[in-house]
Amino acid sequence: MRGAATAAAVLAAAVIAGTLRGAPTAAAPDETMRVLFIGNSLTAANDLPDTVESLSRARGGQTVEATAITASNFSLEDHWNQGSARATVAKGNWSFVVLQQGPSALPESRVLLREYARRFAGEARKTGARTALYMVWPSKARSRDFDAVSESYALAARDADGVLIPAGDAWREVWRRDPETTLYGSDDFHPSALGSYVAALTIWRALSGASVVGLPGPSSIPPGMLPLLQVAADRAAAVSGSASRSGGPR
Repeated sequence: MRGAATAAAVLAAAVIAGTLRGAPTAAAPDETMRVLFIGNSLTAANDLPDTVESLSRARGGQTVEATAITASNFSLEDHWNQGSARATVAKGNWSFVVLQQGPSALPESRVLLREYARRFAGEARKTGARTALYMVWPSKARSRDFDAVSESYALAARDADGVLIPAGDAWREVWRRDPETTLYGSDDFHPSALGSYVAALTIWRALSGASVVGLPGPSSIPPGMLPLLQVAADRAAAVSGSASRSGGPR
């Protein structure tokens, strides 16, 4: 997790440097951000969409109203073919459509992530919604794949002309500060409660552009740990957000 930069990390940095196009547009303070999550158990675990809603309420002003379509072990291709996710996107009135599948470090998985991110983004664009890619993480046993996961989701976000939500990178940022923080759950793949909290912080930071540092946290997290988690998520998402703000050729 602390290895030297690889070609994958270099490409992810290139995306951060400005190849993503279009920053999240800040809504008026009293406007509700309606977010549709499409993913699998990595999105459903620990009520992640509800946690994002709670974070938005804790900040005050703009709030999130979340809807989730999740199915265990589903890829974006599975969601596309099953049809209900597409139909829900088409109903419109979404601010963001957040897409997630597995780590997608393998070449064939990356191809499918990119292809179906493009397809869902096309449907979202018809309704005026923006697309975001929720980068997850590899299993603990495949921790060497972190760079490839980051690269896959950065490419998919670029393909979708969307926002990168670098939750997996936020996990690594936590570990740089405290390698003993438990972000994996008992199966060493799904997130612990802390892991989902870091992911939720990163999602809210990436979509809203508002800092998450200083937010009140759930009672289950020791207050002394909150600054570490919040600063890590804020840093990871802010770097990706700077790429969005820098823009790029359309």
